Amino acid sequence: MSNGKQHFKVCFCWSRVFKLRGGEVHEDIKEVFESYSTKGIMSMDHLISFLEKEQKEADVTKKAQNIFNSLRHLNVVHRRGLNLEAFFKYLIGDYNYALQCKVHQNMDAPLAHYYIYTGHNSYLTGNQLSSDSSTEPIKKALKKGVRVIELDLWPNTTKDDIDVCHGGTLTTPVKLGKCLKVIKEEAFTASEYPVIITFEDHLHSHPHLQEKVAQMVKNTFQSMLFTPKSETDKFPSPKELMKNILISTKPPPKDSPAESDSKFSPHTGHSENGRDTLTQEQVQVEEGDENEDQDEVPKYRDLIAIHAAKHKGGMENFGSHGSSSKVGRLSMNEQALENTVGVIEHSHQLIRFTQRNILRVYPKGTRIKSSNYDPLIAWMRGAQMVAFNMQGYDKYLWMMQGFFRANGGCGYVKKPEFLLRGDGACDEVFNSMALPVKKTLKVKIYMGEGWRADFHFRHFDYCSPPDFYVRVGMAGVPADARKMRKTERVNDQWVPIWNHDDEEFIFPIRVPELALLRIDVKDYDPSGEDEFAGQTCLPLSELRTGIRCVPLYDHRGNIYRSVKLLMRFDFTY
Repeated sequence: MSNGKQHFKVCFCWSRVFKLRGGEVHEDIKEVFESYSTKGIMSMDHLISFLEKEQKEADVTKKAQNIFNSLRHLNVVHRRGLNLEAFFKYLIGDYNYALQCKVHQNMDAPLAHYYIYTGHNSYLTGNQLSSDSSTEPIKKALKKGVRVIELDLWPNTTKDDIDVCHGGTLTTPVKLGKCLKVIKEEAFTASEYPVIITFEDHLHSHPHLQEKVAQMVKNTFQSMLFTPKSETDKFPSPKELMKNILISTKPPPKDSPAESDSKFSPHTGHSENGRDTLTQEQVQVEEGDENEDQDEVPKYRDLIAIHAAKHKGGMENFGSHGSSSKVGRLSMNEQALENTVGVIEHSHQLIRFTQRNILRVYPKGTRIKSSNYDPLIAWMRGAQMVAFNMQGYDKYLWMMQGFFRANGGCGYVKKPEFLLRGDGACDEVFNSMALPVKKTLKVKIYMGEGWRADFHFRHFDYCSPPDFYVRVGMAGVPADARKMRKTERVNDQWVPIWNHDDEEFIFPIRVPELALLRIDVKDYDPSGEDEFAGQTCLPLSELRTGIRCVPLYDHRGNIYRSVKLLMRFDFTY
């Protein structure tokens, strides 16, 4: 474990030389290693003891063997056990991530009992006004575990095919067929749990195109498509729907002559009208020629697994939703949701509705730059589909991405029990200051590494290595939220080590189910804005205690190849 030097040429005749850390280990890590080793070697029994006492792990014998096996190919394992270098490689490696990596929640409850990773205008590559529509954002979203894809359906210029685009804007279109094809190809690469496609259907004046949509959906997805036999009083579970694709949109009127026909006619379609607004206008339909279209084709309505509607008017009318024995999906924009804040009864109405039905919240139309809103306002009120612009790279998207790293990153996270019960227990989210502290999280930051491998040596500073510091904060219900606080700055080092005993952060938590630990790293810049160097959000309900490896992500939410922090998490109750 040796140190090195790095030269920065400042001008033709002058260069600066910096002594760099190479392979140094934090003093606390050395002390822990010494406590669980003999003569510099950590045996299998020592490792098992470390896993039990420090990491609070279960089933440690098998885990210890897996750790040994994972390190053998690196040629750092002594024949009698791990030396300090091997122990450190385990701590900073894949077997020691801060979050659980497998689906572990009960997946047998109805869909309405889960938060679902949801995209908004999933086809846009950038802003909401003039960016291109493409299949690439859909592919990226699915690969990151997004489970709800939104497509806006419009007739093309010749009225013989379907375009996907943001209508009434300068966005360029992409063909529906291409979107469906990429969904089929990528739907289950990141997760086996169901993908839901929400159609914003603007084809009501062109019913022959709605017939084409139905044919394309059926032909593309075939056995993957979930088509319910009838409306039901309870949604299926994510487990029952594994490897299935569901369609959600507003169904055409049942009294349509074409819909009542046993054959699918060119005049059966009617769906959501307008950009996130649903009207009650009826579409004129004609009887189809009984001698045409003799092949059985599913009716447009029969393809819809989750029937959708739009809430109109104030919250005083909301009580009418959910009164039916049949379940469905309701859409509401963020502004309408925010209007419920401060009125407890309105929030209770939303929670009662979402105990059986699905509530989708979407960004207001003024978010032209694809920015996002605080998802906690919706999560606290039970909304399952909190639709986000995946093109808007801000702290709220980072929170969304972090939240859905829970439960193995499968795109479905079980809602807290207090939002599913009818006994008034949900009051705790709206009066969190009066709640007792359920647990206290203590966070210590040891060190970071990987920037030199992932970045050009002049990326952060032209004349010196970076000056990193870490910021830590908490997002959650109002009583749990804490502003970002930062460590001391480590100057001129690619591998920053924080050896100060006071580099600890303490967070009392009242509602851990909705708490997110926010972490970011910045490079200090005395002449301007400090430069971004990585971020992550960790759901507290999934956080593993002990000394843990925390991979960092770029501003788009893509994981860095090498950049990680080594941190310690301890809970007291």
